[in-house]
Amino acid sequence: MTINRRGGLLAAVCLAVLAAAAGPAPAETLAEAIASAYESNPSLQAQRAGQRALDENWVQARAGYRPTLSASVQPFWQETQAGKAGGGAISRLNTGSASFSFTQPIFTGGRTAAAVSQAEADILAGRENLRRAEAQVIGQVIQTYVDVRRDQAALEIRREDLKVLQRQLEESKARFEVGEITRTDVAQSEARLAASRALVQQATGQLAISRSVYLQTVGRNPGDLAPPPTLDDLIPGTIDQAFDVAERDNAQIRAAQYTERSSRAQVDGVRALRMPRVSLQGSVGYSGTVEPFHAEKYARNNTASAVITMPLFSGGAVSSEIRQALERNNVSRIGVETTRRGVIQLLTQSWSSLIAARENITSNEEQVRAAMIAAEGVHQEQQVGLRTTLDVLNAEQELRFAQISLNSAVHDAYVASAGVLSQLGRLQADYLIPNTPRYDPRANFGKLRITWGWTPWEEVIAPIDSLLTSKVKERPLDKPQAALK
Repeated sequence: MTINRRGGLLAAVCLAVLAAAAGPAPAETLAEAIASAYESNPSLQAQRAGQRALDENWVQARAGYRPTLSASVQPFWQETQAGKAGGGAISRLNTGSASFSFTQPIFTGGRTAAAVSQAEADILAGRENLRRAEAQVIGQVIQTYVDVRRDQAALEIRREDLKVLQRQLEESKARFEVGEITRTDVAQSEARLAASRALVQQATGQLAISRSVYLQTVGRNPGDLAPPPTLDDLIPGTIDQAFDVAERDNAQIRAAQYTERSSRAQVDGVRALRMPRVSLQGSVGYSGTVEPFHAEKYARNNTASAVITMPLFSGGAVSSEIRQALERNNVSRIGVETTRRGVIQLLTQSWSSLIAARENITSNEEQVRAAMIAAEGVHQEQQVGLRTTLDVLNAEQELRFAQISLNSAVHDAYVASAGVLSQLGRLQADYLIPNTPRYDPRANFGKLRITWGWTPWEEVIAPIDSLLTSKVKERPLDKPQAALK
């Protein structure tokens, strides 16, 4: 044996000893899986980036309160050649001018205030869409987590069934050799064993599929997954209470309400087109000959003015835009009710699925208990000649079917619980991973409150411009009274 090989074997032994001393790795919890996806899921990251881009609409709308400053430079060169009567003389003119212009809006008739209100409503709707995206990702994590656990349990059940049928086939062959049973009994055992092998392969393939979905959602392969904690503490006691929570906290309903508020601000903005505008304007300019250049000969022009612009006639365009904006707002108001009804329908379906799944768990637990007693009894009765090999095989088959059904019922109940929480607006990080740092979209918006371009006097102009425009207020969310443990 070479030195390198001996060193490799020694290293392997040392690693094995260290692993044994450290003990088995702790099982991954559902909260850890949710936290991993919450921090790294690409669709959620993209939604957050989109929300930050949406925040900039507020800054762009507020720019309507702020001054604008522009500069212009105009060089001018002219050459004139006289005709033959003038002796063909050539005259040249080489001048230039430069100016700075300043405009400060004082009152826009509510146009800027309406644009700011619309931006605020759109941002609030975007935050609700972000909550919805967060709920979708967390729902996918829960779905894939319990899918993997279900498929792992199903594979273990199938493997146990394979072991039992292998022992049954060995026993059948031994009894056939002593003449206690016929060749038919052996063939029945062989057929069931072959079918069991196929089911093991099928369960293995299904587990591989679930693991790949888990990797895509969570960002890492699943290892040993701990039993998920109960979600019952987050679910109201009655369906009526659930309806009240959903109408108050569901992200889709809230987003639709903010969208309606945005369209109402559009109506205010169009109506403001009929209102006068007031602004202050000023400019400083210089003009003179470029060549030869003499600074003292340059003329300076200073202007300052207060401009009031009053729309008088637009050919009916503004009236048409107002009617159009009102109908669009009507569509948004109808959309709120449409969304509310859809949420109530989905909540009812999820609630009914949860109740049915819980009942299935109770029934399947009783079925498994009875099937275990029956399988044990059939085995004992076969030993005394009261049961055939087929009876034993059928009893084992019924037991595995009951175990698989119970495993699926537990999975379905947990998924239904997550579905109820999603419609309630509680499938959120605040409820499920309270100890994990959470993304706050308000933090980015707060940074934009005073940025490049901000002027202190806009804080005086904004309330004046907002006299004819209603404000947008964020509706508070329920704070978690209970959290996932």
